Amino acid sequence: MAKKKIEEEKVEAEETEEDIKIDVEVPKEEARKEEEDLKKVVTEDSAEARDIAPKEDVVTWKPKTSLGRLVLEGAIKNVDEILDQGKPIMEAQIIDMLMPSLESELLAIGQAKGKFGGGQRRVFKQTQKKTAEGNKPHFATVCVVGDRNGHIGIGYGKAKETVPAREKAIRNAKLNIFKIRRGAGSWEDASTESHSIPFKVKGKCGSVEITLMPAPQGTGLCVEKECAKMLALSGIKDIWSKTKGSTKTKLNLIKACEDALKKLMKVKIKSVHITQLSITEGPLSAAQDQAFIEQVKNG
Repeated sequence: MAKKKIEEEKVEAEETEEDIKIDVEVPKEEARKEEEDLKKVVTEDSAEARDIAPKEDVVTWKPKTSLGRLVLEGAIKNVDEILDQGKPIMEAQIIDMLMPSLESELLAIGQAKGKFGGGQRRVFKQTQKKTAEGNKPHFATVCVVGDRNGHIGIGYGKAKETVPAREKAIRNAKLNIFKIRRGAGSWEDASTESHSIPFKVKGKCGSVEITLMPAPQGTGLCVEKECAKMLALSGIKDIWSKTKGSTKTKLNLIKACEDALKKLMKVKIKSVHITQLSITEGPLSAAQDQAFIEQVKNG
């Protein structure tokens, strides 16, 4: 009888151990699955936020400007018609309708704080105001938008929280879109493709000065990392650069690069230079290219 009792107790103990193992293993598997799903969602959201600019609600959009009404009615179908006339863009939905493939990216202008994460670059620049009630933090960020085909826009946004600051920066970048000139201005290159810039330009902001120089095909973007993001979204593939001043101030460096890109459109050119340097303004087709040559000839 004693042996039977001992055997029964052993069987019961083994069963209870198996039950405990099952109870412990199931939550671990569920937690692992939940963690994987969460990582997947986070990576998808971050990739989407990095590559595509969030669109405004165009379906329920009611234009408040005459330019917006013309775009909604279909009278204006190309953003170059607006930029060539020099009309100010006051509504972000105009860009969303005319440039559906627009991409956006936040530039790292801030620096992480903390014992272990200090010094790392981040997209939000944090400042604090000391008051009697306590510290009041503000977050600033810079966004660049472009279609990788001759159009680029840069916007600055600041708010008490990160999400409104990002939305302001994206909206301001869309409102500040401008065209750039591309070409093949390097003496080392015999290519007729507009992969670089046609001539050397300089941009300045504060103590920072940046010089952009045309490079031969295959060189790549030999420029500071944040400026390389801007040039890539504008459609430039090869370039050399030289900087002066306090380039650690990323905001001034970005503004200097923007100033240099805008100067590409201000330089007067002759019709001979168009074919020699393969100059194009924005995404030009063959017919538009011919019209551009005639416009330069006429003055």
